[in-house]
Amino acid sequence: MAEDNKKWYTIKVVGGKELKVKEHLESDIERFGLSDHIGRIIVPTQKTIQIRNGKKKNVDKVLFSGYVFLEANLVGEVPHVIKSVNSSMGLLGGSKNSEPMPLTAREVRKILDKVDDMHTEANATVDFNYDIGEMVNIIDGPFSNFKGSVVEIYIEKNKVELEVEMFNRKTSVSLSFNQIEKV
Repeated sequence: MAEDNKKWYTIKVVGGKELKVKEHLESDIERFGLSDHIGRIIVPTQKTIQIRNGKKKNVDKVLFSGYVFLEANLVGEVPHVIKSVNSSMGLLGGSKNSEPMPLTAREVRKILDKVDDMHTEANATVDFNYDIGEMVNIIDGPFSNFKGSVVEIYIEKNKVELEVEMFNRKTSVSLSFNQIEKV
């Protein structure tokens, strides 16, 4: 019914609470019967791979810390419900006594395209917590049980170049992130 009047808005939230705000907002919308006035609620995230203590873990990292995007028709109690959610600071764009500013079609398209792009495995990034010069243990492959020093990090390839001592001589080896761990 109110589908034609829905526009995209930005909700300012406490950093780190984006997913909780989305969850509470969805719950409140259901509880107050406002689903006719609310479309999608999104928190853009990017798949990342964290390597900690030699273990690989897939994690979704929030792209726009402190913001939640909402498609809504701001009628009746909708603005009040949005603002009353814990950790929500309200809608962006308007002055104190005016209507919030909706996002432009171009801004919405960029955000939605980014959301689509970031949820493909090919675009996963790695949260790599090693530094150049740091000593690491090799835990997999033909150099297993050797120690090496990090020489170069290739984030886009998920690879690291190490300097390993073999036969009293330093040798350069290239390994994937999941083949090493901190000493």
